[in-house]
Amino acid sequence: MNSKAEQFNAFLEEQKITVFQMEEIEGNELHTVVFRSYLGVEGQQLPTIVIIDDSVFSIIRVQIAPQVLNAENEVKLLKLANAQSAMYKPFKLFFDERGNLMLDVCLVTEEDKFDGNKVYKIFSVIINYLDGNYRNIMKEVWQ
Repeated sequence: MNSKAEQFNAFLEEQKITVFQMEEIEGNELHTVVFRSYLGVEGQQLPTIVIIDDSVFSIIRVQIAPQVLNAENEVKLLKLANAQSAMYKPFKLFFDERGNLMLDVCLVTEEDKFDGNKVYKIFSVIINYLDGNYRNIMKEVWQ
């Protein structure tokens, strides 16, 4: 396991945070570790991961809506994701190859130092954003 993932895991243990499941990605040259959980928003459990590896970047990724992009709504939803990404500095919304609407926050992390408190502060920002925007995003998705 990479040292930053070890530090995040230690932070979770120290804080008695038990909502994450850790998975080391085998055969990965960056020693990637994924911490899986869920965020509760508007009665929904949104799959959430923290991706930590040996690079200077770590990612918090939230799946906002599964498999919603199709030929009929593509232009409208791409415009929605682009507008949200432009409006909110820390977030980038995008659609993955399966048409899932995703939210990413990219964190720059020092080579051998990982601040769990910083990650949890970002989670607060994500939750506040979703609490204020999830309903409107989903209205657009399902129209």
